[in-house]
Amino acid sequence: MSAEDDPSRAGALRVRRRPERTRAAVLVLHGGRAESRGTARPWQLAALRMHPFLRAVEAATGRDDVLLGQVRYRSRGWNGAAAEPLRDTRRALAELRGLVGDVPVVLLGHSMGGRAALRAAGADRVCGVVALAPWCPPGEPVVQLRDRDVLVLHGDRDRVTDPAESAAYVVRARAAGARAGMLLVANGDHAMLRHPALWHRTATAAVAHLLAPETTPGEPFLRALAAAEPPVLGAAPRTPSDPEPGPVREPGC
Repeated sequence: MSAEDDPSRAGALRVRRRPERTRAAVLVLHGGRAESRGTARPWQLAALRMHPFLRAVEAATGRDDVLLGQVRYRSRGWNGAAAEPLRDTRRALAELRGLVGDVPVVLLGHSMGGRAALRAAGADRVCGVVALAPWCPPGEPVVQLRDRDVLVLHGDRDRVTDPAESAAYVVRARAAGARAGMLLVANGDHAMLRHPALWHRTATAAVAHLLAPETTPGEPFLRALAAAEPPVLGAAPRTPSDPEPGPVREPGC
C-alpha cells in the first residue's frame, strides 16, 4: 500500500491540482460516520461521492492560479469530543499554508465533512464555506463564522442529516456575524443522487463566487442570503419513487 492510500503514512492534504502560482485554494471534505475508528480510504463511498464535485470545481476554476485539494482523514468517524476530521482539516490547512503561503481558501464539505468545514472556518485565510447536507447538531458552535460567507445546500428529504437543524444553524450563524444562507433541494436526498446536476451546478457556482468575491453572486446565492426561510431549488411534482419524509437516522456517510 502506498503512502497516498494510507492516511497514517501521509499528510492531511491531498493535492489534486497545484498551479505554478497559487492565488487561492479550494479544499474538499467528504463525509463519514458519527462513530468509527476504521481507517478512511479514498475508494470508500463517502470519498467517491465527492468526485463529481471535484470535477465540476476543477472545470469551473480552470484558471492557472487556483489550487484544488482534498482533506485526508485518518479515521472514518467524528468520534465525539475527539472531532477527528476537524483535527485533520486543521492539519490540511496548515500544510496548505506551508505549501503556498497565505492565500484565500474556500472549504467545500459534505455531511460530516460539512461539519468539519464549518468548524474549521475560523482559521486564518478561510473566506467561505459551502456545506452540502451538513451535520449540524444542536449547540454546534458558530462564533468562528463571523465575517465568513456560508452557503448550506440541503435536500428537503434527507433522512441522514436534518435540514431543519441546518436551517437553525444558519439562523444562529447570521446572529454571530456570518453572511450565511441556505437553499433546499426539492426531493433531495443525503447522497445527492437526486437532481445531481442541480447539486453540482449550485455548489460550484457558490465556490466560484467565493473565490472571486468581486463578481456578482448567482441568483440562488442571493436568494439564500436574503431569505428568512430557505428557498427551494428545483421544485417539481413528486414521483412514486420519491422517499416519504421520515425520522432522521444517525449521521453516516
